[in-house]
Amino acid sequence: MRDDGVYIQHIAECIRRIEENTSKGLQEFNLSHTLQDAVLRNLQTLSEATQRLSDAVKAKYPQIEWSRIAAFRNVLVHNYLGIDLEIIWKITREELQELKRVIQAEMGDRQ
Repeated sequence: MRDDGVYIQHIAECIRRIEENTSKGLQEFNLSHTLQDAVLRNLQTLSEATQRLSDAVKAKYPQIEWSRIAAFRNVLVHNYLGIDLEIIWKITREELQELKRVIQAEMGDRQ
């Protein structure tokens, strides 16, 4: 049996790390392979954790494109040579924020 709470916490931690690793801006991100690798790894881990969430949790938040996150994980893992860092940056700045709001709401519901 899976525990959604564990995955919710894991996703929240990945988001926190991504925000930390991108906090110095795009130029620093583009110059540092270490930051790029850290962000990509956390996006991969986050994406994997979302796949393990129950259907009930996913159904509560239809605004999140859960299947798109799963597909993104496959790109990160299997098409790593084709990753566009501009797209990664956009994801961290725009698309990750909605997921963060949902994860925070779910964490609040579990307290």
